[in-house]
Amino acid sequence: MNTQASSNGPEQQPSGSSYSGRSPEEIESEIERTREKLSRTLAALELKLSPRERLRALKESARDLGQRAMVTARDSLTPGITTMIRLDHAHVMALFRRFRPSTSASRKEALVTSACLALEVHAQLEEEIFYPALLEVAGHSAILDKSEPEHNEIRKIIGLLRTLEVGDPAYDDMFQMLMRAVLHHVADEESTLLPLAESALSDRLAELGMRMTRRRMELLRPNLGKVAVTTARSFPVATATAAVGLLAIGWLLVRPGGRRSAGARRAS
Repeated sequence: MNTQASSNGPEQQPSGSSYSGRSPEEIESEIERTREKLSRTLAALELKLSPRERLRALKESARDLGQRAMVTARDSLTPGITTMIRLDHAHVMALFRRFRPSTSASRKEALVTSACLALEVHAQLEEEIFYPALLEVAGHSAILDKSEPEHNEIRKIIGLLRTLEVGDPAYDDMFQMLMRAVLHHVADEESTLLPLAESALSDRLAELGMRMTRRRMELLRPNLGKVAVTTARSFPVATATAAVGLLAIGWLLVRPGGRRSAGARRAS
């Protein structure tokens, strides 16, 4: 018995071949689809690996990296708005703690001047930036609605305090009245409004902090000399130097053309 296949018979396919049992037309169609797919893949690879495309990809990568670096730098250099509000509270509390009946008249005057200016700027910043942002996302509440009236009461006490001389018997009592009003206001903000803001405004804290920094420097610009002098007279030398330095850094960060000028100086 002849067991060999005839040389004129059809070519046998391996038993595991994907073509077994398929017509020649089906096999040819499958091969053509595979060839087209391979051609598209090779064309995409050629485009991706071409010098022009690689240069474009590098430029996009550098741009994305630069944008991420700017956001990181901004967020790290500028605290979130709730952090800035807490720092303001801590600054005023530190001034309050340094005020004693036995404190010298010149230092009392410096402490009161620093505290009053800080409170006025702080109140305006909250009313312009913080309270509207919080109201927009959280709505009215008893504590938020009474915050501006409490600011007005604090402003009223500051106005009365400024009519008195440091040696006036009512001077110390008026400043203590200011302390009590501020402490009550701060307690409400620290316990209720700031945690609420950190929950409701979590994705905007850095942006609002930058806005507050810009506006703070605008409000302080006419009084920067006074701030430096009264801070130096109110605090120990190291603390005062650090505080004035932070003001200077804030001004450099937000002043118009600050980054452009610094870049130009580095390039020259």
